[in-house]
Amino acid sequence: MARPLNVVILAAGKGTRMRSALPKPLHLLGGKPLLAHVLDGARRLKAQRMVVVCGHGADSLRAAFPGLGIEWVVQAEQLGSGHAVIQALPKVDPGSRVLVLYGDVPLVRHETLTQLAGGRDDLTLLTAEVDDPFGYGRIARNSDGFVAGIVEHADATPEQRRIREINVGPMAAPAKWLANACRLLKPTGVKQEVYITHTVDIALGEGLAVRAVRARDADEALGVNSPAQLAGAWGALRRRRAEALMEQGVRIADPHRLEIRGEVTVGRDVFLDVGVVLEGEIRLGDGASIGPYSVVSNSSLDADARIEAHCVVDGADIGAGARVGPFARLRPGAQLGAESRVGNFVEVKNSELGEGAKASHLSYVGDSQVGRNVNIGAGVITCNYDGRAKHRTVIGDGAFIGSGVELVAPVEVGAGAVIGAGSTITKPAPAKQLTIARSRQKTLPLKKR
Repeated sequence: MARPLNVVILAAGKGTRMRSALPKPLHLLGGKPLLAHVLDGARRLKAQRMVVVCGHGADSLRAAFPGLGIEWVVQAEQLGSGHAVIQALPKVDPGSRVLVLYGDVPLVRHETLTQLAGGRDDLTLLTAEVDDPFGYGRIARNSDGFVAGIVEHADATPEQRRIREINVGPMAAPAKWLANACRLLKPTGVKQEVYITHTVDIALGEGLAVRAVRARDADEALGVNSPAQLAGAWGALRRRRAEALMEQGVRIADPHRLEIRGEVTVGRDVFLDVGVVLEGEIRLGDGASIGPYSVVSNSSLDADARIEAHCVVDGADIGAGARVGPFARLRPGAQLGAESRVGNFVEVKNSELGEGAKASHLSYVGDSQVGRNVNIGAGVITCNYDGRAKHRTVIGDGAFIGSGVELVAPVEVGAGAVIGAGSTITKPAPAKQLTIARSRQKTLPLKKR
């Protein structure tokens, strides 16, 4: 039988090279903190226990991840990876298999983690083949191809430095063996730190099998210690997410200029133009498309809905065949019916536009119920806020709202009503009638100066 799995995540480092007041594990990668990516991987493995070793910014870390079943351990002094694991071992089940992960190595795939955690009585290392192994520990193998040790870059011979297989850091071992091995670790180097990698030598000396799981690609080995490395990891994640969408049939104008910071569900024949940013939970129906440089967050597009260039859409539901933009803004609670139209420089917030309704130019529709086939002219404003509370505007089916109209909520416009351009409406406008509310135009002579 497989051992129960415990996960220990090392996230105590100061992140000095980030040159930031923010703890390194909280820096964002693809829309969520570095540590969140590692925790997501651990949760997908259904680990019985998750122990996070924190240090610098411990209070901020705990506050950022409340209620997730995490057991926190503080490493008051950062004395190396081995020392960090030693702090976590009292929280670990003795009969478990322990998977050690790093809070700044966020891109290890689920399939790789599954292989790494899947052993029982062996010590398993995560390795990767990289083009530039400078600075990394090399994986030495014997004539039979088995792991014979880890050679640190500084100690490697010229021949060993040509080895491209490196130690990534994550590893797994039986908890009881790991605890005994950690007791044998000694401080080394200029900093007199204790390194968990030295357990490999202990395992080999005891005859314990040492197994290597090689990552599918070098991106999985990316660690984040500086803004430049964070940007590199972000590029790798961007590429990975774009490839996943294209495998589902999405057409992407330029995968290098698509930013995905959440979860995207897609139908058939979806198109994403250059510079699109997708955040949070996104659903794109069959034939939906998003134009260049639009930002879409926590929204859904039904079949054949289209967002044009330079739109900001947040928390909106866009019906089948609807059109948005260019240069439009949909705020939370915007619901557009099928074949509706929200045009350039129009803002919609907490409002429903019925099927076929149109607000084509320079308007604000807030806290409103807009019926089917309503036409909202240029410059129309729903005045929904009185300084203390928000009020609703109701516009019936087929109404025509002329340009430059102010609808002072709470107010209702009846079905089929016509509101004359330039009117300020403060009282109900009856159905199927013309309502005009504006002062009489006057022309007066200019006084001589």
